[in-house]
Parts: sequence; structure tokens; C-alpha cells
Amino acid sequence: MKARYINPFTDFGFKKLFGEEAHKGLLVDFLNALLPPKHHITNLEYAKNEAAGETVIDRRAVFDIACTGENGERFIVELQKAKQNFFKDRSVFYATFPIREQAERGSAWDFELAAVYCIGVLDFVFDEDRDNTDYLHTVQLKNQHDIVFYDKLTFVYLEMPKFTKSEAELTNHTDKWLYFIKHLSALEHIPASLQERIFEQAFEAAEIAQFNPAQQQAYQDSLKYYRDLNNVIDTAAEEAREEGRKEGERRKQYEIARNLQRIGLSKNDILQATGLSLDDIDAL
Repeated sequence: MKARYINPFTDFGFKKLFGEEAHKGLLVDFLNALLPPKHHITNLEYAKNEAAGETVIDRRAVFDIACTGENGERFIVELQKAKQNFFKDRSVFYATFPIREQAERGSAWDFELAAVYCIGVLDFVFDEDRDNTDYLHTVQLKNQHDIVFYDKLTFVYLEMPKFTKSEAELTNHTDKWLYFIKHLSALEHIPASLQERIFEQAFEAAEIAQFNPAQQQAYQDSLKYYRDLNNVIDTAAEEAREEGRKEGERRKQYEIARNLQRIGLSKNDILQATGLSLDDIDAL
């Protein structure tokens, strides 16, 4: 059965829901579900999703979605489909761009900055947090007494594989958004808990049947890339598990061979019992 709604973990799906002017209200509502009340926004403006360095040789940054709130707050919203080395480092690097762009020319500027939020919707789990059940991480600068030192720079990470709540367990608006994102492509109808105007708008925006032919093709291309990427990741993980299993069996063979050596069996007997090579036995 073909899906009725798009997969938000595809580039096309994520930007269709949250990166288009026509659906700006969805992004405002999603951000407010993650922001503290003092930084709630009523409107935003999309910005360029590419930020240049200060010189032509500096590294650029390309964001999925970049936008500015009505009070100058900067938001970077990223979808990360696969685990990446130094992902946290990249987040910090990306945060420097909306900070630096606030600098005003001239000597009168007093360095006051608007808040900057970097929000990552992750389709993977951080290795260092694998045993931690928290799926929402809010990160700020703190001092040695665990007191927030600076509250205008915030990183929000959503480890979506850890979000396992059922519809009956949704207790707040944030839960509803995460449930929507995680299960959208598998749904055929709007669940009772999501029958609110904002989610009705989101389902309407996500319905594949109302796309024009060009959008249909762009989505299918994006979906194919997403599936291919997942296949590569799954294959690599399976190969790693198989390699680990073989390594475990080989270690067991070596241990058996050592024990047989200790009780005085001959090399030929050990070879037959373990399947190791003569060179393996000599190397023990």
C-alpha cells in the first residue's frame, strides 16, 4: 500500500512541512513546543540557508532551515538522517554564523545579542547517550555549579529513535509533534489526539496526492535517497555484527586450543578439534 503522507525524514518532506512560506505556521508552532515561554514567537522570517565565511577561503555553512523571529531570535533547524563524526562540533560551528551576523558596524554597538537556537531532529542516537532514555536534550553554557551562565545560545537535540510513546501516552504539545514526525508516513488518518487545527494543517501539507507532478518526482527522488542511505547503514551494521561474531568464535577456538595444549594433546589432535591452522597453533 502506498503511503498517504510524506516521510518527514526525507529532505523534501522536512522542508515541505517546515521550510515553505505557505506552511510557516507549522514551524512557528513546532519551535514554540521546544522553546521556553520567554522566547515563544508569533511570527518568523525565513533567511538564506547558506552562510558564507568572512573571507572567500573560509568554510561555508549550509543549513536545512534558517529563520529569524520577530524579536531578532535566530533559529537553525537541521534534519540529520545518519550518524556523523563530530556532529556536535558541526552544530557549534553552525551556531557561530547567526551570532556573527548580528555584529553591527561602527563603534556604537554594545555587543548585545539576540538568542540563537540550533535544533537538530536526529534519526539516530548518540553513542555516548545510548543507555540514556532521554530523547530531548537541551544544552546551554553552565558554570561549575550547574547554573546557566548564558541563556541566549541553546542547542536542542531530538533523538527520534528513542521516542517510543504510543498515542495514548502523549501528554503535551511537544509529544504530539514528535509523534507526528515519527509516525506520519505510516498513518492513513489523523489520530484522535492530533485532531487540532495546527496538525490538520500539517496533515494537509503532507498529503502526497495533492502534489503536482514535479513535486511528486522530487519527493520520490528524496525518498529513494533516504531508503538507500538506510540500506547502507543497515548493511554496515550487519557486517560489523557478523565480523564481531566471527572474531568471538575465533577467540573461543584459541582458548580451546590453549586448554588442549595444557593437557598435553598433540598438534594434530588440536587441529582436528579446533579447525585452526598449523600456523595458528604454532603462534599460541
